[in-house]
Amino acid sequence: MFGETDGSRKTIGDVDILYHDGLYHLFHLVLPNHDFIAHAVSTNGINWRRVSNAIFIGDPGSWDDLMLWTMHVTPNPHREGQWRMFYTGLSRRDQGHVQRIGLAVSDNLYHWRKVPVFWQVPVRQYDPPRIQQAVAESQRSNGANCLTSEHDSGSCFPLSADSKYYESTTQQGRGVVSFRDPFFYRDQDQSLLLISARIQSGPVVRRGCVAALQEVAPNKFQALPPLHCPGLYDDVEVPNMLKLNDEYYLIGSIREDAKIRYWHTDRIGQPWRSYHDNVLLPQGNYAGRVCRDDQGWLLWNFFSLDLSDRTANNLMLAPKRLRRAEDGLLKATSFEEFDRWTDGTIDTRCLHALKTFPEETYCHVDNRAIELRSDAGFQAFVFDQPLEHFRMRAGLEIKGTGKCGLVFRVDPQTHDGYYLSLDMHKGIAQLRAWVTGTEGSGEHMMQFRSLQTGYWYNKNEHWVDLQLLVFGSFIELTVNGQVLLSLADQSRCEGLLGVYLESAHLILRNTIVEKMRPPQQTDEQLVSG
Repeated sequence: MFGETDGSRKTIGDVDILYHDGLYHLFHLVLPNHDFIAHAVSTNGINWRRVSNAIFIGDPGSWDDLMLWTMHVTPNPHREGQWRMFYTGLSRRDQGHVQRIGLAVSDNLYHWRKVPVFWQVPVRQYDPPRIQQAVAESQRSNGANCLTSEHDSGSCFPLSADSKYYESTTQQGRGVVSFRDPFFYRDQDQSLLLISARIQSGPVVRRGCVAALQEVAPNKFQALPPLHCPGLYDDVEVPNMLKLNDEYYLIGSIREDAKIRYWHTDRIGQPWRSYHDNVLLPQGNYAGRVCRDDQGWLLWNFFSLDLSDRTANNLMLAPKRLRRAEDGLLKATSFEEFDRWTDGTIDTRCLHALKTFPEETYCHVDNRAIELRSDAGFQAFVFDQPLEHFRMRAGLEIKGTGKCGLVFRVDPQTHDGYYLSLDMHKGIAQLRAWVTGTEGSGEHMMQFRSLQTGYWYNKNEHWVDLQLLVFGSFIELTVNGQVLLSLADQSRCEGLLGVYLESAHLILRNTIVEKMRPPQQTDEQLVSG
């Protein structure tokens, strides 16, 4: 995981990761100012080292002199050994209301230079002559290799929304020109730049689309009709496209519910279709970006600890491995790197009841299974050893129609902690945090927070294979091989782990609880390439 230093008043924003020569390179926005794109590196995708920042906002008068938004780093297909960074820029001249796409290049991923453009700033007649001269000198010093216009997206950078297909002026739609979050896709047939944009007709908050531009010559792009327009969302943010087993998958983040979704097609140009469940990661996970390493495709994103304000208190969570299921669905699975962080197991035969109330309960443990029963009220059975960081794997079978779930980081005295309910019949996982408030606070002593909900389709309503990973503030639940919950929470850092049931009969098989080494702090030492 990765985040900004506590107390810095900064937080991580949209991320982009590139894997090269055994090293993961993270480029990310820094909120709330958006004034530079930061860079960090990692050998394992878990702990990171900050390196020199990539690019900064432009000098006053530049087209990107206000803010920098989402970027995408990719090899330059026209020059071996060079890298291109497509990025979003906003200008003071437009008061940030018009988004455009710029380009920076690098020969080593550490030192970046922006492609020079000419961005004309009008000289105001009422400015003194010396001020007019200073503006003119500044523009000449910026250099120019081409002249851009608002409606000539095929000439050079910065690229602007083409009025033939997309909203391109502040007089349309919401008064803001959406043209951001570039993603460069290349295969043997074509090179496309995908961009979050909006069509010009339809209900104002349903115009979000994925724009497409074709690279017709090196660094020259020509606008095409939208690649995909769901007709449902205000924007399809941070688009990605990948190909698995002759199927194309288009991934986008949806601001309305703060989820990452996807669509699929067997050929570009054909309609993009949805499965019965096209949510790739649940609420709170946002701005997903894909990269390919030696093992396949990974999905990365940041998570907001406060959904009401995604410009503060964000973390980049551990990535998910993307796999295509036999039925074509795209599934997020747990990152295999965590296998290297395990540090022994605990004895799962040592359990005890969390409560001592006299409800009818039963607990039987042997080498093959753990059998638990509570015929009436709520009861939890917890392992004897308190845990901070762990991974639990088990096959869980429920008999009857009662309730069940997991508890972890539970205080043995107050029973405060995390409660994860598992509705085996409906296929619903719900994570909640229970905390006892200060004494004398009345009804406010009972503090209850719903953290995240995930869904799965369970062909067998009585059985699931599950994995619960708790690593620092990172919490991940996998059911039948698919990640359902992925979040960060800092309510509790240690406690008991176990299983709860209410009017239910449970059997756990092949139960393994592994202790894990704690996550390492980010090394802030700067290095350069």
